[in-house]
Amino acid sequence: MGGGKVQCSASNDDEHIFRSRFPAVLVPDNVTLPEFVLQGAELYADKVAFVESVTAKAYTYGEVVRDTRRFAKALRSVGLRKGNVVIVVLPNIAEYGIIALGIMSAGGVFSGVNPASHTSEIKKQLEAADAKLVVTNSPNYEKVKGLGLPVIVLGEERIETAMNWDELLEAGDRASTTFIDEEIYQTDLCALPFSSGTTGMSKGVMLTHRNLVANLCSSLFSVGSEMIGQVTTLGLIPFFHIYGIVGICCATLKNKGKVVILSRFELRTFLNALITQEVTFAPIVPPIILALVKNPIVEEFDLSKLKLRAVMTAAAPLAPELLKSFENKFPGVQVQEAYGLTEHSCITLTHGGHGNAKKNSVGFILPNLEIKFIDPDTGLSLPKNSPGEVCVRSQCVMQGYYNNKEETAQTIDSEGWLHTGDIGYIDDDGDVYIVDRIKELIKYKGFQVAPAELEAILLTLPSVQDAAVVPLADEEAGEVPAAYVVMNKEAQESEEDIIEFVASNVAHYKKVRVVQFVDSIPKSPSGKIMRRVLKEKIAEKMKKTTK
Repeated sequence: MGGGKVQCSASNDDEHIFRSRFPAVLVPDNVTLPEFVLQGAELYADKVAFVESVTAKAYTYGEVVRDTRRFAKALRSVGLRKGNVVIVVLPNIAEYGIIALGIMSAGGVFSGVNPASHTSEIKKQLEAADAKLVVTNSPNYEKVKGLGLPVIVLGEERIETAMNWDELLEAGDRASTTFIDEEIYQTDLCALPFSSGTTGMSKGVMLTHRNLVANLCSSLFSVGSEMIGQVTTLGLIPFFHIYGIVGICCATLKNKGKVVILSRFELRTFLNALITQEVTFAPIVPPIILALVKNPIVEEFDLSKLKLRAVMTAAAPLAPELLKSFENKFPGVQVQEAYGLTEHSCITLTHGGHGNAKKNSVGFILPNLEIKFIDPDTGLSLPKNSPGEVCVRSQCVMQGYYNNKEETAQTIDSEGWLHTGDIGYIDDDGDVYIVDRIKELIKYKGFQVAPAELEAILLTLPSVQDAAVVPLADEEAGEVPAAYVVMNKEAQESEEDIIEFVASNVAHYKKVRVVQFVDSIPKSPSGKIMRRVLKEKIAEKMKKTTK
């Protein structure tokens, strides 16, 4: 894999390493991610690449290639150098893909931020990434203006203390054509998304051009030439997430399709976009599937006009009963599932041109990947049909966590295996199932919420002596954060006060939704919070209150 063959470990691992049922695919050398996805774009110069469903603002392939180059030249002219990190604080907009590819083309490193983040959260990422520049728009400028970095602002409004996007592009036209004085290699970093990983607090995931080109080659291996230029993809999954920028934007650009952009989910707008833009492929999350099945608003639309051929869900597990209900209501729409993580991108898919996996699995192993399932206690790899921690090895594995050797060593072992923290198994047919997770992350509508972060915020309240945050099952969101809190005797705060305090310090999706006051937090002899005990308690309490 990669530059040389990875040696598989000895012992019992050799007999318990699983590979794709499909042949290996070629990953081109010496091509950057922007070069790879925009290859052949001149043949589609007049075809729309990105369109905003609500505003109808659009960019053709010719304009994407032109503006990616203009932005890269402009960035170099204002001092960006190879390896510099650029923080992007934007919702899904038509320019997003151009911005990310422009940063990478200039030799920079793209790092997306959730635009719902508070200034304090943006500052944490900015400092952790050692960023040199921020790209944002007028509505988000207030959040970043005091962070001490140069800012590029998109939009018609001119802000004296910031650089304007349109003016920069014009400057890019005038910049020297030999703007890149440092050669960009496949081994160079191009993206630094932030993930809570397997252990909690947010960390920068170092991804190279090679990592992402290899992943696209593996995940797009089954797309036939007859599909080139034929797919219209929904761009609703946030582009600041690696799945959004690579799995949606870059994958669609590679196949010369069209990305229909929505900046937020609202059911009527969503359905209108599917119908009017003739979307054929929609990557979504389980709560949207739930809305399509249960919400009466859906009946307002003529579903016979849908051109939708497939939906894909990857951010959270899809309940079998929900899958069945969706298939009954939308019999002509294929439901695909995938499994991946920021540290690796896609690992398995359930559907492809070469065959389909069984329902309720997360699919077959993609080409060029190796997977094993290890016993968390012994570290030994396990045979088929034996649940263990999912470990993956390939050219797609991240380079590590930025400036965090300790966390990297806990996640990638000496033989190159990425330990996912998820429990799964592979059956006799080579289909993979995810059954649980070792890690303690809460998945709220596909967003990752780290309990440790919320616990740290709760403990800043003088009246809070101890706190533990656990996931609470929720039909709409999948999981919501619920807090057990130990208060001191003088405390005056109510449950609502605690909820509001956390909400004022984090993005909306991280908010604690339920608070329960307790006398103590159950912990193991080593001091670890016994979250399973707490989850059972809070689930039992919620059952009683709903009776």
